[in-house]
Amino acid sequence: MDALKDFMDRKAVAQVLEQIAAFLELKGENPFRIRAFHTAARAVGSFPGDLHQALEDGSLAATKGVGPATLQIVSELVATGRAGMLEELREQIPPGLVEMLAISGLGVAKIRQIHDVLGLDSLPELEAAASDGRLAKLPRFGRKTSENILKGIAYLRQASAFRLSHHAAEEAEGLRAALQQLPGVNRALIAGEVRRRVEIVRDLVIVLIADVAPSDLFKRLSQLPGVHEFAGQDERRLTLRFAGGASAQIVVTTPVNAGAVLVQATGSEIHLQQLAQHAGTRGYALNGAALWRGSEFVPTPDEDRFYGALGLSFIPPELREGTGEIEAAAAQRLPRLLERSDMRGFLHCHTTYSDGSNSVEQLALACRDAGYEYIGITDHSQAAAYAGGLRPDDLLRQADEIDEVNGRLHGIRVLKGVEADILADGTIDFEEAILERLDFVIASVHSRFNMGAPEMTARILAAMDNPHLAIIGHPTGRLLLSRDPYGLDLDAVIEKAAATGVALEINADPHRLDLDWRTLRRVRERGVAVSIGADAHSLSGIQNVDFGIGMARKGWLGPDDILNARPVGRFLEHVARRREA
Repeated sequence: MDALKDFMDRKAVAQVLEQIAAFLELKGENPFRIRAFHTAARAVGSFPGDLHQALEDGSLAATKGVGPATLQIVSELVATGRAGMLEELREQIPPGLVEMLAISGLGVAKIRQIHDVLGLDSLPELEAAASDGRLAKLPRFGRKTSENILKGIAYLRQASAFRLSHHAAEEAEGLRAALQQLPGVNRALIAGEVRRRVEIVRDLVIVLIADVAPSDLFKRLSQLPGVHEFAGQDERRLTLRFAGGASAQIVVTTPVNAGAVLVQATGSEIHLQQLAQHAGTRGYALNGAALWRGSEFVPTPDEDRFYGALGLSFIPPELREGTGEIEAAAAQRLPRLLERSDMRGFLHCHTTYSDGSNSVEQLALACRDAGYEYIGITDHSQAAAYAGGLRPDDLLRQADEIDEVNGRLHGIRVLKGVEADILADGTIDFEEAILERLDFVIASVHSRFNMGAPEMTARILAAMDNPHLAIIGHPTGRLLLSRDPYGLDLDAVIEKAAATGVALEINADPHRLDLDWRTLRRVRERGVAVSIGADAHSLSGIQNVDFGIGMARKGWLGPDDILNARPVGRFLEHVARRREA
């Protein structure tokens, strides 16, 4: 119980510190003071111990990022559940202005202008002003800005109901670990959209396998500190809402029925409907989250036993979306899905040469330690000046450094690459004499996202004619819960990739996860090679690959479909075939 209480306390306190930082920003306070609250929120949110004890023994005061002012607010929150400073700020700043800060492209200066000139202080008022033309008349706004703000409001409303997959997974694991410690719980397991590795998650679902009655567990859960409210759905399901704003559905089962419950708590609605139909054809029924044959209860202590009873091979959680997996499982034709151990090469990473945080050697050593055989360095090209894009002489200087690193390191090979911009006319942002000196080239769109679909499609298709191009990076340009894909005839791009041998990237940055898993089935059917690119800007970004693997698995991809699951020799052969075409 203490672990769950600590988890919720940290979340709630960190959220309050972030709220204070937002209010101070709108007041025009000192940027250093604002940054102090943001830093403290991160420090408290990731603090490993109990806040009560840490305040008493001084360990929180000694934590980097927690200063005297923020420490005082944390102390007040832990002791009383309230923060006087936040309450005072709420009286001074309309809460709608803080919500506006979350709209992409709408900074503090413009929000103040909106408030001062038009007197707007809520999202509905802002939306009305953007729709009726008042916003476009303000200096430095215009029609396009108004349209972008309307899109931003729509995204903000959508984002409030969803979490990005990595945030949801982290939150679910913290909750799972805490619930695992409750008396009577044998195992706590993550289910739902997080387990299916969906790119954006609405609901957290945790399954508790327990020997005690669900009602006894629910009573303990509802009385825990940090639980804001709870609502029982039936005798085995409960929804908890926590003080920090999180919510989760808790499902309790006995060990003998764990397989059926975990399947039902994991699968999409369509998967479960199709599963019930299939069960009926074999004389079974799914009632009350259990498997029955007539009036006889069928024990399913695990998912293998559940699917096996229905004549199905085990269906990996990622595939439980109702897209043909039940038919394939019945015919024993489910594909062998990609595993982390299949990955040979680490692609798409940025160093200190552009906007990364680590050197070539640091990334190479970290990738070697992670089990990779080769790494492809791909800093930004010169057109991406905002990201410290490399000029030709920078790229050649980096190439010399890579040669030097390869001469010293063993167990990993560093490849010379670049993430070159695809310019508006479809050319790639370096002359051929530069590109031919590289081991491979990734090309991506980083500008002019508002081009029409025909123009954007022509732009990318033209780039694919360049024989030095090996991979199209983040092909649709989407940012989850932030930016729509740009207009693009993706089928035309897939056909061109099939014809030319250009690989399409699954960008594994959890803010992108582009290509979408729904598209990958078409990519696979056309025999197009797929690369998984971490888009890493630091050592921590190496872990992004796991999110890309999740997308590949959801798209039914196996190791034979993945370009950088090949040894380095075969990877370079793929590049060479493009150049010889």
